[in-house]
Amino acid sequence: MRKPLPETLQHFEALIAKQGLDRSSELNPETLARKMALPVDTVHLLIEGGSPPADTVNDRVCARIKTLADARAGTPRDKTLLVAEVAERLEVTVWWARQVVEGKKTPNVDALHHLSDFFGVEGDERFFTASAEDALTRILVARIQELEDPAEDPLDAVMREFGLVTADLRQYGSMTKPQFRNLLGGILSGLRAPSEESD
Repeated sequence: MRKPLPETLQHFEALIAKQGLDRSSELNPETLARKMALPVDTVHLLIEGGSPPADTVNDRVCARIKTLADARAGTPRDKTLLVAEVAERLEVTVWWARQVVEGKKTPNVDALHHLSDFFGVEGDERFFTASAEDALTRILVARIQELEDPAEDPLDAVMREFGLVTADLRQYGSMTKPQFRNLLGGILSGLRAPSEESD
């Protein structure tokens, strides 16, 4: 059984302090809000031990779908294309899809399942229906497990994440997984950047 959010936060804060990780980075409200499709103010309130405004399951579903759609479609043209894709995926009319994307209509459970795949969110339809507290708890528990999992070498985990099989980076053995991720991310970004020199 999952612990309540206050206990999970306390455990998480103790863990990141023990591992010397940056609290403002690990508990960044903007980053967490994007992962949960919640308002930044709500996430900040939760991190500081407050309670978000009361809502219904329908309110949550509509707000999160709208947030995801707005994040994906930056222009009116993009929104039109997104609505068409949603209509096709859900096998509904374009009008109904627009109502769903704009957070005006609540889709049924089957449609939520398709939308979870469409937007690539974790937790299937529960992503849309979970309370803000449960959503943050889920993310923190996953991060706690990642930080506490001694079964895999952090270097191996990050190398696998970036699709690397072998590399002689053992000199960095004392680094944590987030430090490895930053190191390899920087290296790979440099390798992927287009050359400024012409042949």
